[in-house]
Amino acid sequence: MPPAGGGRRQQPPRPPAQKVSQQAPPKAAQPQQPRGSFGRAVGSMALATLVSRITGFLWKLMLAVAVGLGAVNDSFTVANTLPNIVFEMLLGGVLASVVVPLLVRAQDDPDGGLAYTQRLLTVGMTLLAVGTIIATAAAPFLTSVLVDNSTGQANTELVTAFAYLLLPEIFFYGLFALLTAILNAKHVFGPTAWAPVVNNLVVMVTIGIYAIVPGEISLDPVRMGDVKLLVLGIGVTLGIVVQSFMLVPALRRVGFKFRWNWGFDSRLKEFGGLALWILGYVAISQIGYVISTRVLTAGAPGGAAIYSYAWLLLQLPYGVIGVSLLTAIMPRLSRAAADGDDRKLITDLSYASRLSAVILVPISAVLTVTGTSIGIVLFSHGASDTAQATRLGESLAVSAFGLLPYALVMLQLRVFYAMKDARTPTLIMVVMTAVKVPLLYMCEAVLAPEHVVLGVMMINSLSFVVGAVLGQVWLWLRLGHLRTKRVVGVTLFSVFAGGLGVAAGLGVAKLLGGLLPEAATARALLSLFIQGTVAGVVSFGVLVALKVDELKPATAKITRLIRRR
Repeated sequence: MPPAGGGRRQQPPRPPAQKVSQQAPPKAAQPQQPRGSFGRAVGSMALATLVSRITGFLWKLMLAVAVGLGAVNDSFTVANTLPNIVFEMLLGGVLASVVVPLLVRAQDDPDGGLAYTQRLLTVGMTLLAVGTIIATAAAPFLTSVLVDNSTGQANTELVTAFAYLLLPEIFFYGLFALLTAILNAKHVFGPTAWAPVVNNLVVMVTIGIYAIVPGEISLDPVRMGDVKLLVLGIGVTLGIVVQSFMLVPALRRVGFKFRWNWGFDSRLKEFGGLALWILGYVAISQIGYVISTRVLTAGAPGGAAIYSYAWLLLQLPYGVIGVSLLTAIMPRLSRAAADGDDRKLITDLSYASRLSAVILVPISAVLTVTGTSIGIVLFSHGASDTAQATRLGESLAVSAFGLLPYALVMLQLRVFYAMKDARTPTLIMVVMTAVKVPLLYMCEAVLAPEHVVLGVMMINSLSFVVGAVLGQVWLWLRLGHLRTKRVVGVTLFSVFAGGLGVAAGLGVAKLLGGLLPEAATARALLSLFIQGTVAGVVSFGVLVALKVDELKPATAKITRLIRRR
């Protein structure tokens, strides 16, 4: 690792120009500059991501209503994670982390990085195709890794049957990630943010068809020819296929034309070196996930599904704010790192950290006081029962404190990768996993089966607290002054405001306890509205009263909207 402190880093030597580089580059191949303000880019993506997260949540909710939170849902949920795990092990972490910085640097080539992009896409698609074929053939083995056959509640044979239908998604996940990186490097964000919405709509249609076709999914024996099984597996995979090809028109608009390019570029060695460290990061993180899944499927029925839904709910605000922020800021971080501009790198990191704190901590407060009500309102319908819905909501409430640490970890990783440092994030993940794994086993040993999922969610959030602290310290050693005092100050203000919001929400619940209706769903709905409103207004109101600067853009926009009316 380079010594701590500032200093201009030398750019990597530029390789000899390739054949294609000796020609006059097409106009569209030149690197594009960002259009509009950074805030506008984040706002536009936040809207698309909000719609994406809502539609993604809706199809999950539809699935819970259609099949419940029992063995079938557990089996589908576990199988549906397999393509993500294998994709991450192959290239997912690499594509999400280092491809944009490398493409941004390649834009300095005479051809605007066209040849380098084509080679990267050729290598990536080849690796994905080979990996997809191998993973699909190994579906029974992958299932045995995730599911404990002796005590698991998920049906191993059904997980394997779903896996055969879902594992082809690996190639299209990778294709989408590659095309997204190409567009983001050119500061084109809209199509990549809206494409998942189309995917979610396809899956919603799939679940609708699933609900109306006759028959049931057989558990003993599991039959690959069951119509419902085929509809669900093929339909969900089709959604990822459509999502990938949604980006093709956008690539044409920016002038990118793909052709197979097997030529050698010395910078691919750099890509390979970074990839090895990131694959190590992913492999270590998947150890924690695999153990979490085995602990969950060994507990009460529905544990894996409840964990998945609770995590999805927790990801909703992060997806709207955090993902949009990271997507828009990654090219900026990459350019600052490529130019050796540590001051700008630190400025962007500090601003993104503070903005995350003032928005996500109050949202965490709302989720803490309304988690149980959210679970009952959304999931106590159809084939799901109130007890499972309550447990899901409690899982959300006890883990809500991890929302900001998770966002900070993801931001810090992008900074490391922008500096072409893939080793440090891997070492941080080693520590996070070392903290997480013993606690997971302790959770399984000391908690009642129905409470295991609460413990797993809490431990998951705790591991991100550890990661956020480690990441901040490591960046301080690497870059020097990080404006930490200001970040910590804004975070403490946010925690103080969030704490008051939680207290206010709980106080209102206590005062109104005897006035709410007895019916579980009606009571939960009113509690959700009243407690959520009080906790949110108090949390954000305190931040406004404290005159936190990072909240001014949002308050100014709201003020303008009110004045227009």
